[in-house]
Amino acid sequence: MLMLEQRIQQHFFDSADLRYQTAETLSRPIADAAQAVVGALTAGGKLLLCGSGGGAALASHAAAVFVGRFERERPPLAALALGAEPSWAQQLQALGQPGDVLLLVHGGGAAEPFATAIDVAQAQEMTVLALAQAGAEWLGALAETDVAVALPNGRPARVLELQLLVLHALADAVDLQLLGEQENL
Repeated sequence: MLMLEQRIQQHFFDSADLRYQTAETLSRPIADAAQAVVGALTAGGKLLLCGSGGGAALASHAAAVFVGRFERERPPLAALALGAEPSWAQQLQALGQPGDVLLLVHGGGAAEPFATAIDVAQAQEMTVLALAQAGAEWLGALAETDVAVALPNGRPARVLELQLLVLHALADAVDLQLLGEQENL
């Protein structure tokens, strides 16, 4: 039983270590992503989100956080999680407008749907935010004005946890820019 408890504790230690190791390097791209989202929303645009694998669930969660609330009350923000991978391009063509933001959450899988989504979004003059492991081949399709939040490679569970933290930090940064400081947090 002790060995099992130690193994469980190791998950917590590994997760905490990864968060500490990446806090400084990820803060700048997350801040850049927040600026892009706030710019789009305040100009009447919207945030479209999509992802693969566990990233699809995270994209849906993040859309709900933006439409509903994160840690405080605010008016709903225009955000929508797109459906399944094969139809991302069509959904972007139907819903994407110049000035909107596309947030891609890579939870594994093929690069092609992500590269295609980037192409469609850029053709529609949207900004692309990518949340993926460093070295993902499709990150090379990002334009200079797009933002990559490149996570270190590692255990899929740790990467997924870090992606959730990044999305929560992004939501908080957007709320901060739109609403200012909240005193009782």
